Amino acid sequence: MRRVVQPRTLLRAVSRHAASQPTRALGGRAAGSALWSATERPIARQRHNTPLMMSFSTAASGNDNDDDDATTQSAVDDGMPTPEEAVVNQEEAESHDDMGRKLKPREVVDQLNKYIVGQPDAKKAVAIALRNRWRRLKIPEDLRPEVSPKNILMIGPTGCGKTEIARRLAKLSEAPFVKVEATKFTEVGFHGRDVDQIIRDLVENAINMVKKQRKERVRKEVQHLVESRILDALTGANGTERSRASFQRLLRLGEMEDRTITVDVPVARNNASNPISFVAGDKGLPIGEIFSKAYGEKKTERKAMTVAESRAVFEEMEMEKAIDMSDVVREAISETEENGIVFIDEIDKICSNGDFRRQADPSSEGVQRDLLPLIEGCVISTKHGNLNTDHILFIGSGAFHSAKPSDLLAELQGRLPIRVELKGLTEQDLYRILTEPVTNLIKQQIELIKTEDVHLEFTDDAIREIARVAAEINKTVENIGARRLHTVLEKVVEDISFDSCEMAPGATVTVTKEFVAERVGNLMKKTDLSKFIL
Repeated sequence: MRRVVQPRTLLRAVSRHAASQPTRALGGRAAGSALWSATERPIARQRHNTPLMMSFSTAASGNDNDDDDATTQSAVDDGMPTPEEAVVNQEEAESHDDMGRKLKPREVVDQLNKYIVGQPDAKKAVAIALRNRWRRLKIPEDLRPEVSPKNILMIGPTGCGKTEIARRLAKLSEAPFVKVEATKFTEVGFHGRDVDQIIRDLVENAINMVKKQRKERVRKEVQHLVESRILDALTGANGTERSRASFQRLLRLGEMEDRTITVDVPVARNNASNPISFVAGDKGLPIGEIFSKAYGEKKTERKAMTVAESRAVFEEMEMEKAIDMSDVVREAISETEENGIVFIDEIDKICSNGDFRRQADPSSEGVQRDLLPLIEGCVISTKHGNLNTDHILFIGSGAFHSAKPSDLLAELQGRLPIRVELKGLTEQDLYRILTEPVTNLIKQQIELIKTEDVHLEFTDDAIREIARVAAEINKTVENIGARRLHTVLEKVVEDISFDSCEMAPGATVTVTKEFVAERVGNLMKKTDLSKFIL
């Protein structure tokens, strides 16, 4: 239970504080009223998901009139933001605006360069597309609906960085993002997933994103509430203030994490195991929720768990109370319509060669036809409401080995107006991939072996030899781009990784060019023989 501070106690505390600081003094009754409203009404502030900003200095900076406090109190009662909250809301709006300003095309390219080698045209195209999202929101409102995003088609061999650009773009954009494989969908009317599921998945991702942002805003207040609930469970109903203070000190020192307490937790429902857990597919409601309301299912149950385990449970429960899901869904749908990004990978796999176009394939031309209205702009029905796809950015990518971009339906080609060709990787590109990115493969291997207290080193000649071998195998067998580096590097460090746990602590292992040649020599011989296999 939360401690309730009496108004008279607050008045005495404020009076002593005002006496010590006469230049900031405030009538005791007025300050007490302001502090009382902050103590007794945190829930009204949580409706706006803004942190509480009440302190002695805040209370002491007001006017001497009780009318000002009454106005603030009535604003809280009516659910309106107080002046402090208005400042916070304005700062949040400015921070979002600054975030948009930071996404300048050159800065986006610089961020992508930290993880992806080469492909400047593709990086420039996605950077401009991101910046145009922000620009559209700044133009006059009557013109805004007419500006549609310029969708992109990335064409390049496998392993050249198409999918990696999508992954990094998702983290960089801070916008609703979903990556799908075109081969997973079938034409409407056939067994399988239809393309509308892309937008439903995008909405779910947006809801999770907005919910995570809201949780960060109220995390500090929730942590105080969680601590209070844990102390209630530790001290019991008859606990004294002295024992509560002692437990609080030990709790903050981390000495109570393994202590077992009994708490009330929500009853877990496992809808996934029920074959008819949902009504009306993705747009329906879980049957478990319907039956639990109809039959009055018990909502909570008592469980024994450690303090560390209960903290996560209490935090989730308090987060659910502090966050209004209807507002989250509303904001998520709006964010999806304005800033959503859909990345469709392997789009070349759903287009048939011109010679075989007449063959019926539910995963080919039918999917292309279903994608047309989605990319052009239509209204998709989801279980959270209708969503308009007019301003969602679509990025398609494919290797186009057995088919050409011109084999796509003409209408779909017109809806992907920006064409970007990614180049195949050379030996020098593979060397740069091993050394330049922030999370390059060489660094990953060094850190993995370091956990065994063994220091792994690679000479520059060894790294160049790994790149040369990977490029040679790509030429002679099958070109899989940068993915070939995983195969070669794992072969090189295989014995080191196996024996590192038995080496002396602090040992150093150096990988040289000769070491690489010895380890991958058999791999190169097999490559030469593979050319003669019928």
